[in-house]
Amino acid sequence: MRIGIISPYSLTSPGGVQMQVLGLARALAASGHETRVLAPCDGAPPQTGVTPLGASIPTFTNGSVAPIAPDFACTLRTVRALRDEQFDVLHLHEPLCPGPTQTALFLGSTPIVGTWHAAGGSLAYLVPGTRWLATRIDIRAAVSADAAEMARDGVGGDYELVFNGVELDRFDEVAPMRSPAPTIAYIGRHEPRKGLTVLLEAMSRLPEGVRLWVMSRGPQTEELQRRYQRDTRIEWLGRVSETEKLARIKGADVFCVPSLRGESFGVVLIEAMAARTPVVASDLPGYRNVVRIGDEAELVAPGDAAALAAALLRLLRRPDRAADLVAAGRQRAEQFSMARLAEIYLDIYGRAIARRRAS
Repeated sequence: MRIGIISPYSLTSPGGVQMQVLGLARALAASGHETRVLAPCDGAPPQTGVTPLGASIPTFTNGSVAPIAPDFACTLRTVRALRDEQFDVLHLHEPLCPGPTQTALFLGSTPIVGTWHAAGGSLAYLVPGTRWLATRIDIRAAVSADAAEMARDGVGGDYELVFNGVELDRFDEVAPMRSPAPTIAYIGRHEPRKGLTVLLEAMSRLPEGVRLWVMSRGPQTEELQRRYQRDTRIEWLGRVSETEKLARIKGADVFCVPSLRGESFGVVLIEAMAARTPVVASDLPGYRNVVRIGDEAELVAPGDAAALAAALLRLLRRPDRAADLVAAGRQRAEQFSMARLAEIYLDIYGRAIARRRAS
């Protein structure tokens, strides 16, 4: 097949959907299918096989800021790219997000698969015509039951449950970046719903020898750096490359995911499990998609800094418990391999093409 994957979010901005789009494209290309990604890019495309559609416009949504491109210039570039490429099937991620995915739906001449990622509500569903646009999708998929429920409430329809994938070989190839002191790693946008403030409060309850790597940035970065500037155990790394991210996750003693809400699927948990690093995370419905019975990670009540500190300290002091989580976590991560996800989507693409021909 000749496959076109469209992301509404800028590929040069860090984000879960963007990583899924790029990883899936690599897996599909490795399986022998000609695959191209269409998306906004604020700078050079991050890999080959990408058609940049212009710069993004930061837009507030779902308690975060999304780097989308709903402007007329992006629309024209999308129309031109779809006309020139002649794809057999289009795969739209967050298909109702303003920008190139909506443009592809308006054109609607190619079999279309749509994947919903977000959970927790969206103002996009209140826009007139959104439900009609959704009818132009041949097969709808969602990465979790929460994401499917949100989409169903917004535009109706039936959704096939898939998952977010992880490229296991990338973790195996990277050498761990280790610290001489017990180290906790965090990566995520510095905004309220990600719970970084809870983790920083938990750090005040941990021994002096424990260190914390804080990766990425966000609207809270400067405020939090000022508030905790005297705590020399906290290392503010800013945005890091994908290779450094993997190396630090792999080299940390514990990986912490203290999110408070708005998470439909715990792909960041799977990444840590793939890196063979024990995980402490908030007990959210989205993370329960990954952690089934507690054998793969320690889960604590969202927003409870005392419980978070206790769980982190328990893993730092009990290597036997950490080793058990690592073994169970790696087994769980292998069930979410990107290669397996590519096979699932290839079946969906084939059915979407057949359904469009039949209609």
